[in-house]
Amino acid sequence: MDPAVVVRTSALTRRFDTLVAVDHLDLEIRRGVIFGLLGPNGAGKTTTIKLLTTLLPATSGAAWVAGFEVSAQPREVRRRIGYVPQLLSADGALSGRENLMLSAKLYGLPRAGRRERVAEALGFMGLTEAADRMVRAYSGGMIRRLELAQAMLHRPDVLFLDEPTIGLDPLARRAVWERLEELRARDHATILITTHDMDEADALCDVVALMHQGRVAALGPPAELKGRLGPEATLEDVFAQVAGGTIEAGGSYRDVRRTRITARRLG
Repeated sequence: MDPAVVVRTSALTRRFDTLVAVDHLDLEIRRGVIFGLLGPNGAGKTTTIKLLTTLLPATSGAAWVAGFEVSAQPREVRRRIGYVPQLLSADGALSGRENLMLSAKLYGLPRAGRRERVAEALGFMGLTEAADRMVRAYSGGMIRRLELAQAMLHRPDVLFLDEPTIGLDPLARRAVWERLEELRARDHATILITTHDMDEADALCDVVALMHQGRVAALGPPAELKGRLGPEATLEDVFAQVAGGTIEAGGSYRDVRRTRITARRLG
């Protein structure tokens, strides 16, 4: 595999009984890229992330992350990735520093350097002053920045973010965007995000893949995809075309419940 390609899938497929959630997916993501995985609810975005992060086994096909085959070498993959799910992953009953110290232990960082690494992460994410406050007192934007710090603490090759700014106000969203840009510049990490916010995808992503019914329906830099529709086209126009002219805002009961719970807890 090309060493510049840090994520690759070949005919990657996941079925749930008769439902094909991911359908013979072929992707290549190059090192240092912010890659957006877009599409309506049920398109297969979150399932794809779960397959790539070893949380779900594939029905067929294969995937490689950071040079390791996901199904055959899951432990090696986990050592080289960071993951921020939609639902909260920080413990509100601990301080920000305690959350990071726990993550450092779980990642197996050397004891001698843990405190320095945690202090560095807190400073980078702008959380030094709040480090010893309970996370339940943090704002939504602060929580997301803490979760990014947790996921990046071991300096992974690939960072997976499933709707990282869901439920955040515009200022908090912008702060998260800035941190992601800085992370990419500092660590040369590859970042894969899912989002329903087309402005976010347009502003952040070098390349986007728009999924529909488990397949990639459009792939390329946002400017290129918009240009195919005309000089005034937006990424939302591309999204609507891929989704068949309608944007499904509802999703399943489980999707709606999960999104509302997350938004309420972050808000």
